[in-house]
Amino acid sequence: MRLCSVSVPGDGPPRLCAVADDGRAYPVGSYRDVAELITDGDAGPLGKAVESAGVASDAIGTWDDLAGGGAGESGVRLEAPIRPAEVWAAGVTYERSRAARMSESTEADVYDRVYAAERPELFFKATGARVVGPNAAVGLRSDSTWQVPEAEIGLVLGSGGEVAGYTLGNDMSSRDVEGANPLYLPQAKIFAGACALGPAVVPAEEVEDPYDIGIELTVRRAGEVAFADATSTGALHVTFEKLIEHLYRDNWVAPGTVLLTGTGIIPPDDFTLKPGDVIEISSRAVGVLTNHCVAAGELQPPPGWARRYAEGSR
Repeated sequence: MRLCSVSVPGDGPPRLCAVADDGRAYPVGSYRDVAELITDGDAGPLGKAVESAGVASDAIGTWDDLAGGGAGESGVRLEAPIRPAEVWAAGVTYERSRAARMSESTEADVYDRVYAAERPELFFKATGARVVGPNAAVGLRSDSTWQVPEAEIGLVLGSGGEVAGYTLGNDMSSRDVEGANPLYLPQAKIFAGACALGPAVVPAEEVEDPYDIGIELTVRRAGEVAFADATSTGALHVTFEKLIEHLYRDNWVAPGTVLLTGTGIIPPDDFTLKPGDVIEISSRAVGVLTNHCVAAGELQPPPGWARRYAEGSR
């Protein structure tokens, strides 16, 4: 079972749906996304929470149509499957990531030391309002010339701090901004369109081995493959349990929080994303998260937020 969020133009807010064995998406209760379902329920398996909420008998689309990127049956389309109160992220969790961060930085020793340390690197990434979903645009900073996608497995945390499910995340990053000074990390990681999640959430009980999840990244430019690589959670240097334990230490963590677990796929140093690039992050278990790149200054803020950009970002 996959859980996704589906919107139908003119039909109100998105609806949380369960994709059944027949490939069709059936609404789950009156929920909009997985975070709402987790927040409203008790700690326990996500599949059981879906059962308790009730699944409608009428489908509102098929997974193949929805995952195809355009409007499917009756104009339905995929949204982010979860809009958590917060998204957190971990860094330097793969050896490849350590090497890349050391290469980009003027303070290379910082990343070498954190890789070997007991305490992992954790940082704040986004709020639910900042998250974009499948087929949406992700942003490129105007003050960066070295920008990359980061393909990651996201842990969907239940109300008891357990792993309730898994999703895919794109932790967009400006490597030159971070490399200039580690204290610039928030600016390198948090900007318009910097966090994509989706296309679905898979309940944890349906993933046989969380340390054997394959992840593939492909960047297409003008229809051609500009970069492609793959990794597996088997290459992680730290456990999910350790990352979760440190996130919860003396910290308030909302039910449905997403914790991105770091990337093991790093493009070469001469690669940077450009407007128009299409990013595909895929996993057999979860699906394909597809986004396209635009200038961050072109993205509209969430409803009610002020739009004000520095000179040069428009």
